[in-house]
Amino acid sequence: MHILTLLAKANGEWLTSDFIAGSININPVLVRKEISNLRNNGLVISREGKNGGSLLAKPAQQIRVSDVFLATRQGAFLGTARNTPNPDCPVGKQINQQLDNLYEEAENALIQKLGDSTLDDFSQRFD
Repeated sequence: MHILTLLAKANGEWLTSDFIAGSININPVLVRKEISNLRNNGLVISREGKNGGSLLAKPAQQIRVSDVFLATRQGAFLGTARNTPNPDCPVGKQINQQLDNLYEEAENALIQKLGDSTLDDFSQRFD
């Protein structure tokens, strides 16, 4: 969200990974890695070279916060329980499946809620 918010606020100006890294206070290599991910998910375009940098691939009004969440999540949001409970226990034999269902329902609700706002909505908080 930090990278995309900076790009939204840049109003079409190409931002370098060094500039973005300075705002986030991390190494530019890490920024370039995440920009690659955002580019692969259709949220950012980039160009290399002296006048290189990154831009939003589409207007911030067309990027839903849920799109960002889905592009950047790393694994299950709430995790997964993978212990081996007692299969003879009425709870133990079903607990992992029931937890997976609960976590999926919660994640779907989160994605739906995040889909109600756009990157533009979020970036307006910084004026």
